Amino acid sequence: MFQTTAYSGEKVKDYEMLLKQLTALTEDENDVIANLSNASALLNQFLHDVNWVGFYLWKEDQLVLGPFQGLPACLRIDYGKGVCGTAISTGESQVVEDVTKFPGHIACDSASKSEIVIPLKVNGEIFGVLDIDSPSTNRFDETDREYLEKFGKIVEGFGK
Repeated sequence: MFQTTAYSGEKVKDYEMLLKQLTALTEDENDVIANLSNASALLNQFLHDVNWVGFYLWKEDQLVLGPFQGLPACLRIDYGKGVCGTAISTGESQVVEDVTKFPGHIACDSASKSEIVIPLKVNGEIFGVLDIDSPSTNRFDETDREYLEKFGKIVEGFGK
């Protein structure tokens, strides 16, 4: 029913299908963790050349590891620290071409070379972040940012 594959060569069209699949997959479920779990699995199946896809949730003034796909990860990230903490502190998506050049990068997996982080808010308050790592440098582009932000807007609805 929810078949996804890596990009077919029509990246925008593929992302549009991904957004529809996320909406259909989560529309009748109200549990945040269940929806985040399926959202991370869906992204992991859809995206090519990634080695970690998941969520950190804002709790007790820190980002705390949430549902994800990939190797074990850092459990907590402080506000303003690393790429995830920077996305929260600035309120802006972070697209990092080469994590070794990002000041204060937190290396949970030494195989990660590039990263994209989308901040998530619910009712104007920090909810968490969507974090995706790749073993290749310069993996994420403007189209990825645009559509992963749209993906994030759907995810924000899980927390309402």
